Amino acid sequence: MTRKIIIDTDPGQDDAVAILLALASPELEVLGITCVAGNVPLELTVTNARKICELAGRREVKIFAGCDAPLARPLITAEHVHGKTGLDGIDLPAPMMPVQQMHAVDFIVQTLRDAADASITLVPVGPLTNIATALRRAPELACKIQEIVLMGGAYFEVGNITPTAEFNIYVDPEAAQIVLASGVPITMMPLDVTHKALTSADWVRSLRDLGTLLGEAVASWTDFFERFDKEKYGSQGAPLHDPCTIGYLIDPSLFAGRHINVEVEVLSPLTLGMTVADWWRVTSRAPNVMFMNEVRRDAFFALIRDRIARL
Repeated sequence: MTRKIIIDTDPGQDDAVAILLALASPELEVLGITCVAGNVPLELTVTNARKICELAGRREVKIFAGCDAPLARPLITAEHVHGKTGLDGIDLPAPMMPVQQMHAVDFIVQTLRDAADASITLVPVGPLTNIATALRRAPELACKIQEIVLMGGAYFEVGNITPTAEFNIYVDPEAAQIVLASGVPITMMPLDVTHKALTSADWVRSLRDLGTLLGEAVASWTDFFERFDKEKYGSQGAPLHDPCTIGYLIDPSLFAGRHINVEVEVLSPLTLGMTVADWWRVTSRAPNVMFMNEVRRDAFFALIRDRIARL
């Protein structure tokens, strides 16, 4: 059956690949793309989402602007990773497709309210501000969410923005706390799994060999953000964080993990935004997250290339 999803995003090159993968996959029906401030400010994330959809030839996709700042903190952005536009790597024309008048949170709430049962999957791949705001505004609609599949957090891999915190969670830890306490089934793609989904020179070359604008765009985005990870981690490639969420929805067998309790630190100045993952089940806290830490890397990257080739 086709799975109905809302992608909540702050594009971002890896966000862009996640969106393209979803739009290329008949297993998924993208009901809308909701944008949030994160990698870059909201105005740019909305622009980037429009550019990505136009690149895919999907101008009919509905795009909504959401929250422009975290729930309780100043916005922290990541131009040092993604470039000044958030989507550096290839020049794309200014987008022409419209932005919907409805606020992203209102769209999420209305879509859940209109759903007959727990049939909507939320796929947040940026800070969780929009999702938390929707849950706080209409907590009775949590039962309409089939699953939240998010990119965020870390345990063994610890932090990529502070020594203990992953970027998406760190930007809005209060929002993450609300989402993790919601009771909704949650699958988390943390750094523990995304850092095992590393690009390679051969894979990037195979995208260019497609001879299409989409293949060149994904290759160029990868070239751009690889430079940061290669310098920081000494790796041969860069992690495709956000597409892991979509890959899981298409083929769950690509990933493996453990159902555990995960909480978010919101008070400590040293560990703010840390996802405290009870991997060894040493507490009595009830499991609330399917926390992934393994990926069949080659099959995952073959899936992405195959689907990009179809668009």
